[in-house]
Amino acid sequence: MRDYSKVSPQFWIGETGKRLRKAGAEAQVVGLYLMTSPHANMLGLYYVPMLYIAHETGLGMEGASKGLQSCIEAGFCQYDEASEMVWVMEMASYQIASSLVATDKRCAGVQNEYNALPENPYLAAFFDKFRSVFHMSKCRPEAAGKPSLIEAPSKPLASQEQEQEQEQEKTSPDGEVAIGDADSASGDKLPNCPQQKLIDLYAQHLPTLPFPRVWEGERQKAMRTRWRWALTATKRDGSRYATDEETALAFFDRFFRFVSESDFLTGRSGKWTSCDLGWLMKAENFAKVIQGNYENKEAA
Repeated sequence: MRDYSKVSPQFWIGETGKRLRKAGAEAQVVGLYLMTSPHANMLGLYYVPMLYIAHETGLGMEGASKGLQSCIEAGFCQYDEASEMVWVMEMASYQIASSLVATDKRCAGVQNEYNALPENPYLAAFFDKFRSVFHMSKCRPEAAGKPSLIEAPSKPLASQEQEQEQEQEKTSPDGEVAIGDADSASGDKLPNCPQQKLIDLYAQHLPTLPFPRVWEGERQKAMRTRWRWALTATKRDGSRYATDEETALAFFDRFFRFVSESDFLTGRSGKWTSCDLGWLMKAENFAKVIQGNYENKEAA
């Protein structure tokens, strides 16, 4: 266990901190806990079961789960349920330094700490993010060359709303998907989300998965949020994944094709058969897919 942790004032007043505050007290408590947890390391990538978070914050399982989900949606951290590993993406920068010179002995410490981590889905992304600033020399063998849909985003998924599927679906008599009329132009002039085109791409690549008969309310809102993310998130080099409707549609074409290659998500493995478009559009699930968590292996 570490003797101390650093918590910058930016935790409270930075952009991510503001998103945590907007999400509620549970998000702030869980975020602060993850920065100062007795189980944490200087990398911000460590093993912490949900039970630990619930007990040590006093939030209980429901409050801890809600707080963690809000932290994920705010772009503060990522969490893999299978390995029970959390990655607080910017924590290493605060706990160690924004960058080190190659002769700094802490560089070796970072590499050694990284080498000792349990296997988890974030090894490659961590190495890519910090290899140059901490002069890391070796990516873990199981992470090296690991394919993914896109690079790890420097701007995480931005969602302030709890995205829950409606429990009851309505069906249209002609068998076509019924789409609500809630779409409207955004204030920053991003192209409107072409919901029907995205649904068509889903059906094209994933014909064996359930087809939505109705697409409205929270599901429609979730799809607009994912669409907006594709147009506003930036890569490490500062470029965007998509800049207009055409390139955003190409992004989602790759996304659904990526899903179609997963034995787990498509149900071919026989382990799980509940994937559908509503599930894929939820913030946490969308993030896990693009990070490669569901490539043909044990699912996250």
